Amino acid sequence: MQPYTTQFSLSREYLGECFDESKAYNKRSGPNFIFPIAMLAIGTFALVWTDQPKSLGIFIFVIGVIELLHIRYKRAWWLTRQMLGKTGGQAVTLKLDEQGIETISGSTVTRTQWLDVSAVAETKRGLILITTAGGQQYLSKSLFPDELVVEILKMGVAS
Repeated sequence: MQPYTTQFSLSREYLGECFDESKAYNKRSGPNFIFPIAMLAIGTFALVWTDQPKSLGIFIFVIGVIELLHIRYKRAWWLTRQMLGKTGGQAVTLKLDEQGIETISGSTVTRTQWLDVSAVAETKRGLILITTAGGQQYLSKSLFPDELVVEILKMGVAS
């Protein structure tokens, strides 16, 4: 594999593509209603049937409501958190070579060896590198020439 370097921005559009394309590969993609329902029930119980100050019951009830909003607006919630984070909107340098893939964003350098990649999943608009440790890294196909996408897919099969 020839060394390849490119640069892109962690824009809202790129992060939205990351979320949409990797959603099917999440370990637990379905919503978990147990926690918010439990918080709503505990908050209601604390408000109605205890002599505790009402602020505790209201606080727990509001946590349940916030968790329900988190489930309903999962994509917007995730995108907002990413954009407000310290890497939101920053330029990222991506380097591929025979050893692996390296991303440099601000002061953060992340390196994934090809030996650590257990599989490469192809989506409609990108690739998901799945590591032996269970981690995932999404790469948009728009960052690479078509020949390099084929080589990356071969690296996932070879490892």
